[in-house]
Amino acid sequence: MSHKDVHGRRLNLRVALAATAAAMPRLWIGAGGVLTLAVIIGASPLLLGAWSAPWAAGVAGILLLMATGALARLATTSDTAEARALGLGPSGFQIGWPELRLVGAALLSLIFLTMIVALLALVVLAIFGVAELDVAAIQARDWSAVGAPWKLGILAIVAVGAVMIPLLLAVRLSLFVPATLGRRQMVSLNSMGIAYGSFWQILGGLIVTGLPAIGLGLAGAMAALAGATGTIVTWIVLIGLQLPLTLGFLGAAYRRLEYWSPDVPLK
Repeated sequence: MSHKDVHGRRLNLRVALAATAAAMPRLWIGAGGVLTLAVIIGASPLLLGAWSAPWAAGVAGILLLMATGALARLATTSDTAEARALGLGPSGFQIGWPELRLVGAALLSLIFLTMIVALLALVVLAIFGVAELDVAAIQARDWSAVGAPWKLGILAIVAVGAVMIPLLLAVRLSLFVPATLGRRQMVSLNSMGIAYGSFWQILGGLIVTGLPAIGLGLAGAMAALAGATGTIVTWIVLIGLQLPLTLGFLGAAYRRLEYWSPDVPLK
């Protein structure tokens, strides 16, 4: 296997975002069929009634797995022919070992993050418990009487750290999808090594490419999206735009940060 200098790798965010924008038409064309059907099935309970929601959720979940596999194949390769060699199906409809590996890698990553969050929660609760804050002052919103300023400062630092650590790990784990397709084996915690040294660039890229979802959240908070129309718009934006954007960026980042390649293609 060949290796690049891990410590010398840094992601150029501007280049990665430009590559993401350039790849979007190819991603939409290559996975257009499965993305369209996922939107239709996801929104179908609006037309068929609540009784159809369970089966619609199940079918939509399978279609989203197919779409993720298709988009990851397209995002980690330079052309559609290369993506087909990795198992890309017509219009993104395919299911095989790569999709099962994605499920396994996602479960392992989720279990790891859950363990970290649970451990941090216990530590934070213990620290807050020994701080002996004035509970009555907290209930009365009298923040000046809650506790000594130095205690509040330390607790604030602890709280920020408890948020930043899972965020750091989640961002470094975010390349598990393209890495699983690119390395042709299940990759979960090892994806943190690929993202080494590029946390802020990856986080910035995820924020930029996450603007559609952020816009939906703001629209929902302002009650601008309501009823059946709002639900359909939400499905279209999240599945038709947000998913390709996110996986397109992660694929572009992976291609620029990957330092390992097998001598013999894995089956």
